[in-house]
Amino acid sequence: MTQATHQDVPQIKSRLGAILRTTSGNFLEQFDFFLFGFYASSISKAFFPTEDEVVGLMLTFTTFWLGALMRPVGAVVLGAYIDKIGRRKGLIVTLGIMAVGTVLIAICPDYATIGVLAPIIVLLGRLLQGFSAGVELGGVSVYLFEIAKPGQRGFYTSFQSGSQQIAILVASVIGYALAQYMHPDGIAAGGWRIPFLIGCAIIPLIFFLRRTLEETPAFLKQKHHPAFSETMAAIMANWKIVILGMLLTSMTTVTFYFITVYTPTFGKNVLKLTEAESLAVTMLVAISNFIWLPIGGTVSDRIGRKPVLVTIAALAFVSAYPVLTWLVADPSFNKMLMVELLFSFYFGFYNGAMVVTLTEVVPAHVRTTCFSLAFALAAALFGTFTPLMSTMLISATGDRASPGYWLMAAAGAGLFATLVILRGSRGMSTVEPDGSVHRGPHVTGS
Repeated sequence: MTQATHQDVPQIKSRLGAILRTTSGNFLEQFDFFLFGFYASSISKAFFPTEDEVVGLMLTFTTFWLGALMRPVGAVVLGAYIDKIGRRKGLIVTLGIMAVGTVLIAICPDYATIGVLAPIIVLLGRLLQGFSAGVELGGVSVYLFEIAKPGQRGFYTSFQSGSQQIAILVASVIGYALAQYMHPDGIAAGGWRIPFLIGCAIIPLIFFLRRTLEETPAFLKQKHHPAFSETMAAIMANWKIVILGMLLTSMTTVTFYFITVYTPTFGKNVLKLTEAESLAVTMLVAISNFIWLPIGGTVSDRIGRKPVLVTIAALAFVSAYPVLTWLVADPSFNKMLMVELLFSFYFGFYNGAMVVTLTEVVPAHVRTTCFSLAFALAAALFGTFTPLMSTMLISATGDRASPGYWLMAAAGAGLFATLVILRGSRGMSTVEPDGSVHRGPHVTGS
C-alpha cells in the first residue's frame, strides 16, 4: 500500500468541530460514571440489598472498581487497534461498547425481580464500560494532541477532560431537578433510573457526531502502523515510561474521583448534608474544573509542564488532610464548597499540564496504547478505587478526614513521577520501532 505524501494528506477542516465530535464519547462515559457514584445508595439497595448500609455501599463501589480493572485490558486491546486502523474508526468502536454497558445498567431489573442475576448484569455492564473507557480517554487525548496548533497542545488536550466536566454538570443538574420534584423514596424505588435513561437517549446523537469525525493528519502521515505483536513489544520496551505515566496520572484520577463521583456520597452519608446541597457542590465543582483545565494547559504551554506539575502536586500533598480535618470538624455547605473548589483547582491545573505531558513522552508509533495503558492503570489502581478506599478508611479509622491520606499518597506519586520523567531539560527516553532510543521532547511548551 502506497503511503500518502505530506502534500496528499488532508488537513482537519474545523478544529472546533473536531473537538466537539471527538469529546462527545467522553461526555457519555463520565455522565454515567458520575450517576453511578451519586446514586450509589439507591443502586446498592436495588442490586446489593443487605442489612448493613455500609456493606451495601462497599459492594456497589466494588462493582464500580471492578469495571475499572478492565481498563488496562481495553487500553492494550483497543489501543493497539486504534494505533493500527486509525483514530476515527477506533473511537467509533469504543463508543459502541460503552453504549451497550450503559444500556445494560439503565434497564436491568432489580434484585427483588430477578435475584442474583441482577448484580451479575450490572457488573457485566460495568466491565464493558471499563473495557471501553480503557482507551476512550487515551484515544481522545491523542486525537486532540495530533490536531493541535503548534504551541497550543496543552490547551487543546485539556478539552479531553473538559468534556467530562460538562457531563458532570448536566448529570448533576438532572439529579438536582429530580431531587426537587420527586420524593426520596420514589428516587430510591426506581427514580434513579431516569438520568441513566436520558443518557441512553443521547447515544444516537453521539454516534452521529463520531461518524463524521475526520482522521488526524498525523496518523495519515505515519509510514508504519504497528501490528498487535509490535505493539506488545513496544509496551515491553517502554515499560518504565508506562509505570511512571501511571504514577503521574494517579494525582489526576484520585482527585477527580474524589471531587466528583465520591463527593455526593461523602456529603450525604458522611457529612450529613442534604442531597440538594451535595449536588449543588458538585455542579459548582464541574464548572470550576472546566475553567481551570484549559488555564492549566495554557500555562504549561507558556512556562513549561514541570513547574505546573511540581507546584500543584506539592500543594496537594501538604494540604489534603488538614483541609479535610477542618471540614469534618464542623461540616457545612459553605465549608464543603470551599474545600471542593480548592481540590478542583488542584485537579484542573494539574490535569491541564499532565495530559499533554504524558502524550509527549510516550512513543509516537504506539501513542494511543501506551498513553491509554498508563491512564487505565492509574484509574484502576488509584482513581476509581477512591470511593471504596475512602469508605473503607472512614469505616476502619472512624476519622472522617482519613480520605485525605489517600489524596496525599496520590499527590506524592504524581510529584515523584514528574521529577523522574521531566528530570533535566528533556523528557523521558523511549524506544522506537528500529530499537533506537529517543529522548522525549523539550517540556517547556509544545
